[in-house]
Amino acid sequence: MKTEDAGNGMEPIGQLLRRLRMASGRTQEGLAADLSARRGYPLEQAAVSRWETQERLPDPVSRALLAAEFGVPEQELCRAVALARRLRRLEKQTGQENDVNRRGFMAGAGIAVIQPSSLLASGRRIGADVPEQLSQRTARLRRLDDFVGGGDTYRMYVRELEGTARLAGEGVYSEPTGRALRGIIAEQAQLAGWAAYDAGHYSEARSHYMTALAASRAAQDSALEGNSLAFLAYLEWTVGGSAGVKFATAAYEALARDAAPAVRALLADRLAWQHATSGNSREADYSLKAAEEAIHGASNAAAPDWVYWVDHDEIAIMTGRCWAELHRPLRAIPALEDALSRYDDTRARDKALYLSWLASAYLDAGEVEHAAAITSRVLDLSEGLSSVRPAARAHVMVKRLKPHRALAPVSALLERVKT
Repeated sequence: MKTEDAGNGMEPIGQLLRRLRMASGRTQEGLAADLSARRGYPLEQAAVSRWETQERLPDPVSRALLAAEFGVPEQELCRAVALARRLRRLEKQTGQENDVNRRGFMAGAGIAVIQPSSLLASGRRIGADVPEQLSQRTARLRRLDDFVGGGDTYRMYVRELEGTARLAGEGVYSEPTGRALRGIIAEQAQLAGWAAYDAGHYSEARSHYMTALAASRAAQDSALEGNSLAFLAYLEWTVGGSAGVKFATAAYEALARDAAPAVRALLADRLAWQHATSGNSREADYSLKAAEEAIHGASNAAAPDWVYWVDHDEIAIMTGRCWAELHRPLRAIPALEDALSRYDDTRARDKALYLSWLASAYLDAGEVEHAAAITSRVLDLSEGLSSVRPAARAHVMVKRLKPHRALAPVSALLERVKT
């Protein structure tokens, strides 16, 4: 059977296999018999049952057989297995039972599923309470990024952005409500841009970031404006542009004096990153110290929801990443190891990325075998993620490790990636 749609990237392996099997009109016994014929020795019906209940997850050989049997890309099955693993880790972390479906995953992550709302109906007066309701919806959507990649969230974020833009374009409201709506549009455009960036769609990311910049200025929100510029700076670094430091500097300078400490810390961090990746160690150090000072600062300003994730550990991680980029392993390793010791595997994408810089720092320190072991861990965490970034970072590390292929751990890693 040829199945065109093997899943939407948010379907755990149990649900995916059950859907594919039922679509092909087979019982568990029938599928077990067909797989037995493919591999040349018996497979019990109980094995299929355990896969579908996720009591056990199909191994690589079984995934290859299932992919061939259903006519779907093996990578789709890998992603579904990875999602099932993240669900397991999430259950252990939260102590909650999670349904093996998309709605259950979001609920287990503490995220209410967004449903169509009458808020987005056209031709009505919009009250002052509507921006707050939209802000709460956006906050719930934002937290998806902790657990899944941009390939899974992008369309969802775009639909929310389009709905809010339609509401603002067709509704009738007061000037303060209009400014608040434009602020929501800026936040949602940043989310859409980030998801596009994470999925490797850089032109779409730039377009969303420019929308966010215009909307934040219309909302007269200097913090949102700075964040939009910082996103553009990060994109510039990724695509090899030359304006990264310029954008990041403008982002930091856009902040009002009373900006919340977490906002100031975030934008100082992003400026430090641009300096570090440009080889400006003194400027990077200055910005890192500004971020550290800011995160411990006291202020009466309420932090916006979009910096909910910025804390001391995130500042330490960026500090380690910057020193790793500057090839200063003795400063990078302690910062990264300390923060990552408290970083849960449910945030697989981010942990994989941060571990890649730890691997880089260890390689600079001459600890080749340890660097190879950490890179292998990066590959483990990256499996099935709908984000291009962990795989790209792993590729960088594999390339750097190639000259050391005579060492057994490096040889094993190279064999794993077939390079």
